[in-house]
Amino acid sequence: MNLTPRLPHPTRPLQLLALATALAALPALARTPPASPLPIPASGVIGVQEALLTPGYWLPRTAQHDQPLLTPARIAARNARLLREDVSMHDLAGLPATLTRAQVAGWIEDLAASPTKPLWDEAGQPVPQATLAAITANRALAAIPATQPTRYGMAVQRSALRTFPTSLRVFSRTGDTDIDRFQESALFPGDAVVIAHASADGNWLFVVSARYAAWVAAGAIAAGPRDTVLAYGQRTPARIITGAKPRTVFTREQPALSELQLDMGTRIPLADVALDLPVNGQHPYSSWILDLPVRQADGTLAFAPALLPRSEDSSAAPLPLTRANLIRQAFKFLGERYGWGHSYNGRDCSGFASDVYRSMGVQLPRNTSAQAVSPVFPRTHFDAGTSRAQRMAAVDALDVGDLIYIPGHVMMFLGRIDGQPYVIHDTSGGSYLDANGKMRSLHLNGVSVTPLLPLRFDQDNDYVDRITNIVHVARDSAKDSQP
Repeated sequence: MNLTPRLPHPTRPLQLLALATALAALPALARTPPASPLPIPASGVIGVQEALLTPGYWLPRTAQHDQPLLTPARIAARNARLLREDVSMHDLAGLPATLTRAQVAGWIEDLAASPTKPLWDEAGQPVPQATLAAITANRALAAIPATQPTRYGMAVQRSALRTFPTSLRVFSRTGDTDIDRFQESALFPGDAVVIAHASADGNWLFVVSARYAAWVAAGAIAAGPRDTVLAYGQRTPARIITGAKPRTVFTREQPALSELQLDMGTRIPLADVALDLPVNGQHPYSSWILDLPVRQADGTLAFAPALLPRSEDSSAAPLPLTRANLIRQAFKFLGERYGWGHSYNGRDCSGFASDVYRSMGVQLPRNTSAQAVSPVFPRTHFDAGTSRAQRMAAVDALDVGDLIYIPGHVMMFLGRIDGQPYVIHDTSGGSYLDANGKMRSLHLNGVSVTPLLPLRFDQDNDYVDRITNIVHVARDSAKDSQP
């Protein structure tokens, strides 16, 4: 997902000799045949029968599916490099003890300029310029002090990150009520943030998380000491959420933690409490006792226990990074509604990819624009000079879990059926040419399994024609072992 314009990241041009060498070194793979008509079932989703919609279909067709692709040590080294080398990331531990006005104002102004193009609300009515001006003014840029102590906090619930300090949903055209142009991303319980600024009305905070800087509702953040906030994500023992979005059990004793949603990849330490005494009125033996952040009445951070049923998918450590786990984890989101910027209590294409990998301990940048060009992942780059033959050779070399980027979208490679490459992706659309050569829209609007080759970017270009990068997240790199 690329929500706001950013300066392009520098990329290295594709070295054709290096690509040919890399492809030659790969094990023999079934070559993709020329695109042939695929069956169109009653659903209208070309080439997809019901049997394809379970991980059990793909696992037997995946070679070495249980073989670890990267060790935990390699993954940790790469995550550390991501913080050091990727300009889209923020190393909260490395920020100075004092923030300057230029730093804070830069974060806020880099996110977005004042809206100039027409926007519409959910009722299809134009948003008045006076309303947009008031929203922009609510950022209170003039109130940013010359210097301020660096303050830390923690998200206590899943919370929307917004372009401006407002909950108003706005859209680029009438009739579109899905792509909210003020929606950026989301925070999850336990996410550490730096609290950089407050809106004029006091209802919003501008926060900087590891992967994003944006506005969040003030009530979703609890302020706490730096060391406490930064240590929370490293505490052991802990549980890694490996289900799509399980919830804690209902509790009347701790309403803020009752049926709290914990999305895939979230890491929550266990509470240091007695195992034979009730937790929030319930014996804990059939659950995990999580130590979750809560916001006290004065806005400060505290922690309280809550139960996660053992029937919910979680793990004591990140899942091994294997082809089988990539497939299983991706399918846990199958059918979830597409949610731009993690809206609709879901996720978008880049959020889907990053949440799947996060359950295996792998951190990715938030948006497609940053994921596609991150300097820490092996990748194959394509430009206007890349031939169709070279593109197809790269498609032939795809491995399970590879991320395929076209402008504004990312797909995860799933496998092949009779040589035809298939992907799983969180998509708002999808089109292909029918027997008469006319574009047929699928309007998938959710996490979907589709063949790659028939998908069209427009009437004249299929997705392969528009691939900009293939990122090999699970491929080893010599740099991963460097400190």
